Amino acid sequence: MTHAPRLPLAVGLPMAVASGLAIPVQGRINGALGARLGDGVAAAVVSFSTGLIVMVIVSLVAPRGRAGLARILPALRERRFPPYYALAGGIGAFFVFAQSFTVGLLGIALFTVATVTGQTLSGLLVDRLGIGPAGKKSVTGIRVIGCILTIAAVSWAVSPRFASAGAGTGNAAGVAPADPAALLLPVILPVLAGFLMSFQQAMNGTATVHYGTPIAATLVNFIAGTCVLWVAWSIKVAVAGPANPLPGEWWYYLGGPMGCVFIGLGALLVRSLGVLVTGLGMIAGQLLGSLGLDLLVPTPGTVVEAATVLGTLLTLASIVVATLPWPRGALRR
Repeated sequence: MTHAPRLPLAVGLPMAVASGLAIPVQGRINGALGARLGDGVAAAVVSFSTGLIVMVIVSLVAPRGRAGLARILPALRERRFPPYYALAGGIGAFFVFAQSFTVGLLGIALFTVATVTGQTLSGLLVDRLGIGPAGKKSVTGIRVIGCILTIAAVSWAVSPRFASAGAGTGNAAGVAPADPAALLLPVILPVLAGFLMSFQQAMNGTATVHYGTPIAATLVNFIAGTCVLWVAWSIKVAVAGPANPLPGEWWYYLGGPMGCVFIGLGALLVRSLGVLVTGLGMIAGQLLGSLGLDLLVPTPGTVVEAATVLGTLLTLASIVVATLPWPRGALRR
């Protein structure tokens, strides 16, 4: 096990926010690729496969990557951490599946709120259980308040999309708004996917400590996720046939490398910040990145409203609340 120094909050939290900026860009690219291929699962396979290629090259070229590569099998053989941690990439594959299956039914706004709710709640749980490399962190009142503020802020920031979806599409998904039972499964899937993301970050962070570098943890993550998605895509092809041919434009293949940055930084930061604060920082970066895309590279019909800007700012404030120093024992559950 390596003993690299922990990053201070003032350094680690901005890095978490910066890594979150890549999420909406990756989503925009993968969404465009899915539309081009006519197959969301195929787009996920392309994204994970290109990310895997990048991580293999980095692991072979970078000295720290080669050192981490040599530690993977010994760490697994000696059971320095539970062997199923190596399957954390399957959670990423499940997230992509939930995204491709439910966004068309729920819309991106409800999907975002559902995943953020799951991730925020599980961040508290994972920190309390001490699953990640940062150890146990108490469920204090200030952390609970920060989580509640985050969920409320994200809901506020995406509320204009709820309104536009209701006015523009009506019942386009074919699901009656008055039938909650019909929406139960589509809502549960993204909540569960978000809930599992905190466990993925904790498992990758623990593996990073034993591999000595997030490069190795990210590589193993992409191996597991790519295998799961290739199996799922093979089944889909056998049932429904292949997707459209791959596009020739280079930018369609940037989603995977962006995922490498997001997963690698997450694995690095959870040891210093804990799972909850790392997740909150990435959520803030995700909203900031979405706002920047809407302002700089808007899609047709995009309108940036005050609620989006104010909700994004409130999300940043909620992170400050969750990380404020608090008297020992105060507001503790």
